[in-house]
Amino acid sequence: MDEPGAHEVGEGGGGAALPVVDGMEPVRVHAALALLAEGWRTRAELVRATGAPRRSIEALLRTVPVERSGDRYRRTPPAPVPAHAAPADPVGHLLPAHAPVVERLADAIARAPRARRALDHVSATPETVVRRALFLGARFRPPGAPAPRLLCVGDHDLTSLAVGLVHPGVRTTVVDIDDRVLAHIDAEAERLGLDVRTRWADLRLGLPPSARDHDLAITDPPYTPDGVGLFVARAVEGLGDLARGRVLLAYGAGDLTPALALKVQHALGDLNLLSEAIYPDFNRYFGAEAIGSAADLYVLRPTAKTLPAAVARADRFAAAIYTHGPQSVESAAARDLTAGSVADLGPDVLVGAWPKDVLPNVPRVRLATWLAKPYAATVRRAAIALPPGLEPALVRVLLATRAERVRVFTAADPAEAAEILAPVYELTARGTHVDAVRRPPSGTPARTLMDRAHGKVANAWRDALMRTHGLTKREARAEVPAWAHDVTALELPAHRLATLALKSSG
Repeated sequence: MDEPGAHEVGEGGGGAALPVVDGMEPVRVHAALALLAEGWRTRAELVRATGAPRRSIEALLRTVPVERSGDRYRRTPPAPVPAHAAPADPVGHLLPAHAPVVERLADAIARAPRARRALDHVSATPETVVRRALFLGARFRPPGAPAPRLLCVGDHDLTSLAVGLVHPGVRTTVVDIDDRVLAHIDAEAERLGLDVRTRWADLRLGLPPSARDHDLAITDPPYTPDGVGLFVARAVEGLGDLARGRVLLAYGAGDLTPALALKVQHALGDLNLLSEAIYPDFNRYFGAEAIGSAADLYVLRPTAKTLPAAVARADRFAAAIYTHGPQSVESAAARDLTAGSVADLGPDVLVGAWPKDVLPNVPRVRLATWLAKPYAATVRRAAIALPPGLEPALVRVLLATRAERVRVFTAADPAEAAEILAPVYELTARGTHVDAVRRPPSGTPARTLMDRAHGKVANAWRDALMRTHGLTKREARAEVPAWAHDVTALELPAHRLATLALKSSG
């Protein structure tokens, strides 16, 4: 692709010359010139403030007379820029009254786990997540209305915390693949006294059962067509009343890549969603300069055909949904799944995407099905193919079976899994795979809970306490923490699973 160029043209009517940068909107050019006229600005500041891609800002800086000092720029000589009314921010006027919330979010974001490039993590600014919360209230919660139930489909940005601080009555559920993010959200929510529930999920394998029946959903997904399609499809599945429910989507493609934005809009069209409103550059980020450190906010309204389309198309989106990371080598990983590497196990079932010529007479089960419900037949030995990118599912696929021996073909480091699953399995890493051998029954609450991973944690915990400690049903129920209610072990974040084993063994 050619580098964007720039030249100056007259505004007409005797006005001052305004540079024209290929692919850069005139309003963004004007905003950048105004900032440079005010004083020193870094390239990143110009990108964030204008929403223009980094390449466009660089082209502008090559065209207009500027003075440079290190990584900062300013107009030289200073040139006045006529005032221009920027587009109205729908909730910007509400932000000053919530300065303390912005400060709290800034602190929480600063202490959050480092972004993972393989998950396309880019942090939104604290002002952005607070404005998201303000927008939810202004658009969907009139005075006197009950607090809506909100689903955050992925929440590296910590929108759930902002919503809880701005609207204390809102009950929010967060689903995310990153256990570190879920642990951080839980710790912050507990510290701040917020009603936030966290659920682990790889959306390619489905939406957790306890993450359904919400009034609103919000997502800032990977910015690929399949990534947007998958996250939005799962958000739709998480809504209760589709006639009143809405999905809020943060998505940005940058001024230089309109074809990519069109592909994303086609993905939304395939889900039969109405774009009820689009607010340009509503979301701002630290980084993501290729798209101007900005993304639009879409308000998506489901139609009668949306849910069937979301359910039918979710699997189609479940391929390479990120722009970076191990998903690009999934096909290479499949070549390692040979009959010789699994035949000595003598499996009763093959779980995952196995080549057709590997043990063709052995029953096969999709990973999503394996996690969704208990396997009907008795399984003594199971072989599981866990492709690159799905390593965080190792703990969950092992919990989902009660086989005596399990061989999981994965690149995952089993150290964390071995610690969490110590009451159930002995794990051994063997190069291309992890072997798990089931320990003899112990009768401890921890073992009972993990043996019933598809069942409700609270019920299994209560029954185990009654059996092992002689408690009444009421006494046992009082011992079960609130975070264990209405959830299965397969949905719990890793830190909850570790706590579960520790607390329930006492």
